[in-house]
Amino acid sequence: MSPAVHPASPRTVRVQAPGKINVSLRVGPPRDDGYHSVASIYLAVSLYEEVAATSVPGGGITVSMKPADPQHFGSGPTGGQEQEANVPLDAGNLAVRAAAALQDAAQVGDGAHLELVKRVPVAGGMGGGSADAAAALVACNALWDCGLEAESLSRIAAGIGADVPFALLGGAAVGLGIGERLTPAPATGLFHWVLVPTPAGLSTPRVYAELDRIRAEAGADVVEPAADANVLRALESGDPATLAEVLNNDLEPAALALAPPLAGILAQGRRHGALAALVSGSGPTVAFLGSGAEDAVRLAHSLTRNGLEAFAVHGPAGGASILPGA
Repeated sequence: MSPAVHPASPRTVRVQAPGKINVSLRVGPPRDDGYHSVASIYLAVSLYEEVAATSVPGGGITVSMKPADPQHFGSGPTGGQEQEANVPLDAGNLAVRAAAALQDAAQVGDGAHLELVKRVPVAGGMGGGSADAAAALVACNALWDCGLEAESLSRIAAGIGADVPFALLGGAAVGLGIGERLTPAPATGLFHWVLVPTPAGLSTPRVYAELDRIRAEAGADVVEPAADANVLRALESGDPATLAEVLNNDLEPAALALAPPLAGILAQGRRHGALAALVSGSGPTVAFLGSGAEDAVRLAHSLTRNGLEAFAVHGPAGGASILPGA
């Protein structure tokens, strides 16, 4: 009798991609396409989204979520089921869109199931959805043996969202245009941060619209932005005290207008010894800069004891990468 033939197990590739902090975000006027010109200085941090891409027959792309580790965002008071409820599990998911774009560009006939582990706060101004998309691109590129180089993946990424190319790249970088035109920026050593998410997300388009309203009301003259040279020098110096003096975010006043409780969180972090505090991107996640690793851990503990969810991270962190065993 011939031995039974068992079908090969489906192949799975696991990839992680980082969330980000905008250590500088200068916003210019609205463009004809509805976006705004920006000059952003990105810093990838050690809070990672994870995507496991598994081969499936046919050309379909599906997505599901797996709970995050208890020590990460995604399972605490601001995460868990509430996070899942705010993440589309259909063709509107950025990871699905990224996989579909790669499938089209590389003329792939195979399909994939994408399992997401979300640790970056949803709608938190830290590019979690963009990190999902970047991870899906890298995972499916390997899963389907597409063989696309980083430059080709970055072009596809730019069509998915402004922050997706940076999630591929990681490290520190200047982003121009709508943030997709990247130039790596030198950064010395590690900068240590404490992140505080809040339960309700802020819509990025709504925050930009509020900034436009504030500027129009003030009669502000809005010009094309340029990267902040002081922030670039501070990153290169490796000195957190120098960086603390120059952190900036043009979207912060709009985020505070739409979510006034953020002002109290910023003040609380400063009272507990943060070198600097700012809203991350369009918010509502708040980032506090510490003087070092131990200082950041102490600050996170202090804020947690005072009723906030707080988590210490560092940056720059690496970009999207395949995990061992994939």
